[in-house]
Amino acid sequence: MPDNAAPILYTFRRCPYAMRARLALSAARLDIRVREVVLRDKPAAMLEASPKGTVPVLVLPDGRVIDESLDVMRWALAQADPEGWLSADAGETDALIARNDGPFKHALDRYKYPNRYEDEGADPVANRDAGLAILEDLSERIAAHGGQLFGAAPTLADMAIFPFVRQFAHTGMDWWEMAAPGPVKTWLAEHKESARFRAIMKKYPQWAPGEAEPVLPVAGPVAGPVAG
Repeated sequence: MPDNAAPILYTFRRCPYAMRARLALSAARLDIRVREVVLRDKPAAMLEASPKGTVPVLVLPDGRVIDESLDVMRWALAQADPEGWLSADAGETDALIARNDGPFKHALDRYKYPNRYEDEGADPVANRDAGLAILEDLSERIAAHGGQLFGAAPTLADMAIFPFVRQFAHTGMDWWEMAAPGPVKTWLAEHKESARFRAIMKKYPQWAPGEAEPVLPVAGPVAGPVAG
């Protein structure tokens, strides 16, 4: 049973921003009440907490609201960081995440949803190639660092970035299997297959006032380094 004094997380299962928030909250082993939302039918309580209407939204017991995914991750790890996600260089971590959230996300959106950007004349193949160029650099880093972005064990950067790489790969899996560099392909597969990711991707029905608030699952870390 959830603790009624525990933080509330408004989330959407398939959103990569919400995924990375759930990953950090699970890694910190926190008691979190999950409210699964449907983005076309956002609950009034969520919009009252965060009028911008995007997920994740974390509402703390004292009423504070955290509604940016990286802020949720850092808040969670400030409570507990048993796997050392914050052990990597902060400047390099911030730079890798900024490139993911900026140029890579820009290319990803125009590759995955070209019809949304017709007014820009967005070319999905050119944007796919732009995203791949960033992933080739990540792949070299993964191979050089023993399987993850900063060593053999995942850190904040890995967990903040891989949900977006997953979305990129799933846009064209046949192409991904053919074209993606081996180290980043193996890195992604290991994260997707991890017990933690499977746990935080559990399906829940849409939350409504008075409905159950399941506890966010806690699962173990990614097991072992990725082969180069």
